[in-house]
Amino acid sequence: MHKRSLVGKDFEKPPFGKGGEGGFQIFKRSCFSLLQIIFVLSLVYGCSFPRIVILKDPLTPEEHINLGVAYEKKGELDNAIKEYELAAKKLPLAYFYLGNVYFQKNEWDEAEKYYRKALKKDPRNSDAHNNLAWLYYLARKNLEEAEKLALEAIELNPSKEHTYRDTLEKIRELKKSSQ
Repeated sequence: MHKRSLVGKDFEKPPFGKGGEGGFQIFKRSCFSLLQIIFVLSLVYGCSFPRIVILKDPLTPEEHINLGVAYEKKGELDNAIKEYELAAKKLPLAYFYLGNVYFQKNEWDEAEKYYRKALKKDPRNSDAHNNLAWLYYLARKNLEEAEKLALEAIELNPSKEHTYRDTLEKIRELKKSSQ
């Protein structure tokens, strides 16, 4: 064996390979070791931690609305909210549904916020007019605005006049009794 010096230290230079192995045998053994490492890493990271990446929402906004309605019917209001929020990204009608869910949860400030958003996005939504008027009636506030909202709902959708007129009459009765 030859001795070499490296920065003042002596070390023995081993022969090429162990026991006189040739270059191909060393290369073969190194490749096999590398393949073992890759196999183990692929098992650890490939199988143990599966990742599902969804690049595009597979549901349409309308399907999110339908799913939200189903959750609402089952009383799962928080799940309904999640679906309506997903739908609202592309479908402004979802703000109306969000208002309804928050109304059911007695979170009237949130309900008012979403009814207002619904009206801002679609000023012809007669149900949003009526529901915001009804919210004001129950909260005993903004009764003048509530009356205007109910009247506008009737004007926008005469086919639902019976329902909207009920809201309007209740608001007017409350206004008279509170004078």
